[in-house]
Parts: sequence; structure tokens; C-alpha cells
Amino acid sequence: MGKRVGMEVSIAIAEAARLANVDVISAYPITPQTHVVEHLSELVADGELDAEFIPVESEHTAMSACLGSAAVGARTFTSTASQGLALMHEIMFLASSLRLPVVMAVANRALSGPINIWNDHSDIMSERDCGWIATFAENGQEALDFVLHAYRAGEDARVQLPVMVNFDGFLVSHVIEPIEMPEEAEVRSYLPAYEPARRLDGDHPMTMGPVGIPDIYTESKMAQDAALRASLGPIVEAWKELGKVFGRHYEPIMCHGAEDADILFFAAGGLVETIRTVVDGLREKGKKVGVASLKLWRPFPFEDFVRIASRPRVLVVVDRCLSFGGPFGPMASELKAALYGTDRRPQIVEFVAGLGGRDVPHADILTMYEAAERVLAGGPVPKPAIVGLRE
Repeated sequence: MGKRVGMEVSIAIAEAARLANVDVISAYPITPQTHVVEHLSELVADGELDAEFIPVESEHTAMSACLGSAAVGARTFTSTASQGLALMHEIMFLASSLRLPVVMAVANRALSGPINIWNDHSDIMSERDCGWIATFAENGQEALDFVLHAYRAGEDARVQLPVMVNFDGFLVSHVIEPIEMPEEAEVRSYLPAYEPARRLDGDHPMTMGPVGIPDIYTESKMAQDAALRASLGPIVEAWKELGKVFGRHYEPIMCHGAEDADILFFAAGGLVETIRTVVDGLREKGKKVGVASLKLWRPFPFEDFVRIASRPRVLVVVDRCLSFGGPFGPMASELKAALYGTDRRPQIVEFVAGLGGRDVPHADILTMYEAAERVLAGGPVPKPAIVGLRE
């Protein structure tokens, strides 16, 4: 078993990349992600990690370099946040369409403007349709585990897709937590050496990413979508294997108090831990309430969600991103779509909370719960609302 240590979460993520024995790190510093790649640069400079560290002039170049290294068969890592992720946007689609299993840690941060360096999920939600596998970590232990899981799942011969691990900027990234640091032997048993399904080799020439003329473009996009959807099985298998090796067990959606819940919160990221604390207090008072934590955003675990959502009578969806001019919260809109046409659908109460790092105290979560209680009692479903919005 690994040793428990107190460690900043960003450092733990960098240590996960070290344990994964990555070959190439290409990255650009941006708040609040910088500590991840700073520590990796130290590990490489000090000889503790035998890897190439490529300091680049922008995140666009960082992802471009990642594609080059992954294309020749190197185990590749990068990390970014917010505007940096947005600058990568063009290249993100290439990574997934070329089936290159790059792993990227994303310290979720609000997008400008106005300029804001604090946490919400607007950056990752803007990359929803880029074709990457995407997971959400609540805390440092999950972030470390999910980096190792990302390589195990993304590099699977049945998958061969890039993976991003999302963790809340500052609220998780800069917090010192107790981390169960795996032994290298354990990691080697879980994560074998990378054997790419294809690679660029001058002795065996091949082409990656040729022009997609109209006659083949539609079929190529359908094949890409099919590959991402088919990755669900290997992703779950990789989590099950992680549980066997490290004793920590994960599923696409993890529930707390949901077995008898009439009201079920649904959220992702570090806010879930705060909601869980409030839920525990309510359950002590006899309230039938629970919380579901989304771990896997893409591919979306439709069957798991429909099964879980069929139990409660009211679903409280807490988004950390505002979809301008559209269906308010991006996660809520997807959950509604997933339930459309099913036999039993709960009433859905939608909230957006914590934009730009605004605190979400217990009182705000109780306010959301009280709105759900009124619906449970037969009242009308309220319009979507931003929690804590000043008049």
C-alpha cells in the first residue's frame, strides 16, 4: 500500500505524471495550473523523471507539440486552465480525430471577460464537443488516481483517445490534502508500458490527418463518435482495475444517500463535497435527500444516469457554467435530453452557482434544497436561477 502524505493537489497531479513514467511534457504556465508543470520541470531537471520537458510560447503550441510527441508513440502529458484551454481549442479536435491518447489535467477556471482567475466550469464546458474523454475529480486523491486512470483508459487499444482530467482551480488545485501516494510497483502493475496502436515512423511511412473530402468526412466523424461512445466500457474496466490495485473504487456517477432519496442533487467537481456535507445534515433530520457526483462527462454515461434519476421525484442540478442565450446550464440541458422519452422523469430544478469563484456556502445549498422541497410538495417548478445573484 502507498504512503499517506500531506501534499498540494497540483503537486500530487505532477507526481501522478511521474509515476506514469511519461516521456514528454509540453506545457505553458497559466494560473491556477502553473504548479503542476513547475513541479514537473523540477522533476525533469533534477533527474527524477526521464522525460523531455518542452517549454513553449503558448498553449496552442503546447497542444501542437503534444500531438507531435503522441504521434511518434511517446506517452505525453500537459496541463492548462481557462484561456489556455480556449487557446488550445483548434488543436483539441485534432488530438481526438487522430486518436492520440494525450493526457491533460485542467485546473478549471472561469473564462474572461471580465478577467477572472478563480474557479468555475466555463472552460471545460466550452470544450464539451471536442471529442476527448473527460472526467471530474472532487479532491486531490481523485485527481491523482484519475491521471493514472486516464493513461490506462486512453491508451487501451480499444480506445486510443485523449483524456482530460478536470479539477477545480484553487478550491482543489492549491489545497494541501492527505494523499495516498501509490508505490511505483503498484503503478507498474496497473499501468503497463505504452504500446501505441500506430505511430509515425520514417522507416514505415504513413499519413495521419489527410484532407477529409466530402465523400469521407461524414463517415470519419461517425467513426470518431462511435469510438468515443465505445470507450465507456474500457473506461469503467480501468476504474475497476484501479480499485483492485489501489483499493479506491470509482464509477461514472457516484451517489451518496440516493437509495431512498426523494430529492437528489446532481453536480460535478469539488462543490460535491460541500453538498454532501449539507446532505448529511439534512439526512440526520430525517430528510430523504442525496447527491450524485458526475465523474465521467464524456462519453456521457446515459444508462447509469437514467437508472439513478428514475428513483428521486425531484432532481436538483447545480451547474458551474452559464450557457448564454441557451438552456441556462449546460449540464442541466444534457440531463433533460438524456431523460426525454424515458418512462419516469423527475422534476428538474436548475441552478447555476459559484461563477467566477463566488463562494457557495451551506446556506445557498439549503436554499436550493428548500426550492426542491416546494416542488416535492406539489408546487410549480421554478425557473432556472443563479444562486447568490445580487439584485
